[in-house]
Amino acid sequence: MYDIAEFILRGVQLIKPEQVEKMVNELENFYANNRNGKVLVMGAGRSGLVGRAFAMRLLHLGYNAYVLGETIAPAIGEKDIAIAISGSGRTRLIQTAAEAAKEAKATLIAITSYADSPIGKIADIVVEVPGRTKYSQNEDYFARQILGITEPLAPLGTLFEDTTQLFLDGIVAELMIRLKKSEEDLRQVHANIEL
Repeated sequence: MYDIAEFILRGVQLIKPEQVEKMVNELENFYANNRNGKVLVMGAGRSGLVGRAFAMRLLHLGYNAYVLGETIAPAIGEKDIAIAISGSGRTRLIQTAAEAAKEAKATLIAITSYADSPIGKIADIVVEVPGRTKYSQNEDYFARQILGITEPLAPLGTLFEDTTQLFLDGIVAELMIRLKKSEEDLRQVHANIEL
C-alpha cells in the first residue's frame, strides 16, 4: 500500500495543470451554458468502475451524467461531452466509442497515460494521468486480462486506475467550489433508495 500511495503522490506531481484547467473549465462552462446537455463517461474494466464513480458525482453536482453501456444512456451530440478513460489510450472498445462520440460532434475529453495514443490524438482535451510504466506487448485491455499479463508493482492498470480515481475526486472537489455546491447540495441529489 505504501508503494502504491508513493507512486500516486509522485504521479500527481506529473499531471499537467494546464490540462486539468482545460478539463475543469470545459465542465464548468458546460454546467453554466448547457444544463440540458449530457455527459457520457466511458471506460472498460476497472477504468469503467472509476468512470462510474465519477459519473455518479457529476450527477450529484447537477449534470446529466451517463455511463457507456448502461441501458439508460441516451444518444449524445454536438453540445455534449464524452469522457474516455483508458490508461493505454488504445482499449479497442473505448477507442471505438470515442471515435463515435467525435463523429456525433461531442467534445471528447481523454484521460490516459499516453497523449499520443489513438484516443489521445482525437480528443479535444487530454489529461495525462501517470500509471502505466510501459505498453504491454498486447495493448488491448481485454486481451491482456484474458492472458493474465501484469505489470510491475501492481497488476494490469492498477496504478493508472488508482491515480485516476483520486484525480477525478479532486476534479469533483474543484467543481464543488466553482459551482458553489455544498455537501448538502450533493446529498439532496444522492440516491435515497439504495441496494
